[in-house]
Amino acid sequence: MISALLAIGWEPEIRGALTVIIAIAVLCGSVYLILATNLGARLGILIALAGLSGWIMLMGLVWMIYGIGLKGPEPSWVAVPGRTVLQDDGALFQASVLQTQVDVPAGSTPAESAQVVQDQFIAEGWERLPEDDPSFGQAAASASVFLEESGAFAAGQFTPVAVYDTGGERWPMINESLDFFAFRHDPHFVVVEVAPLVETRTEPGRAPTPPVIDETQPHQYVYMVRDLGAQRQPALFVMLGSGIVFFALCWLLHRRERILTMNRSSSPVPVT
Repeated sequence: MISALLAIGWEPEIRGALTVIIAIAVLCGSVYLILATNLGARLGILIALAGLSGWIMLMGLVWMIYGIGLKGPEPSWVAVPGRTVLQDDGALFQASVLQTQVDVPAGSTPAESAQVVQDQFIAEGWERLPEDDPSFGQAAASASVFLEESGAFAAGQFTPVAVYDTGGERWPMINESLDFFAFRHDPHFVVVEVAPLVETRTEPGRAPTPPVIDETQPHQYVYMVRDLGAQRQPALFVMLGSGIVFFALCWLLHRRERILTMNRSSSPVPVT
């Protein structure tokens, strides 16, 4: 007995499960007990379950509207299969990132080639995001993960220098201020340009030297597409499931009330 009590007191899994069970038994059970003593066991359970399912339905509705509570996957940048890490200028055209082949003059330095690629992105309608834009940091962080996973660079060997963005328009949109019904989205793409850094030697006791871009190596590009996630999907399922239960119980209560009214209004049958 003492061992069981100590296990309940120290094991967080058992303590958490018991906390939830006791809370449900006390809160829901006390409401049902009051209803059952006043209305009867069967009518009390119907009213108690209808109130609980209606409350869960409203809670799921609030979660879905504000994107809180039980949430699904968050929006994120994901890899484009087979075309994520592009290690030269020609790969941009081969991966269908750019519509035309980049015309880099012969003998151009990596910095000059990167400038030609940047002009090509702008000419084809891509938007270069400023470095203080929050989307810049999000895309750069995701690109760093793909570069390190692919083995193209190790951590600390590169730095993002530009982020190009295109797509992601919402429709149908009446105007810019009235977009409540714009549920459809065009594919949203982003390209992160990274530059390799000069390898620096760290010495104990000295501050690290600032990173310097290696002008002798070409820039690389990370091609990603936006996954909108399913942040409100679990809340939607909670709302729909509890709503079905709520309206079914309301129909049962209404049907019981009609039967009861019909029985009370009918003429009494004489006893023979």
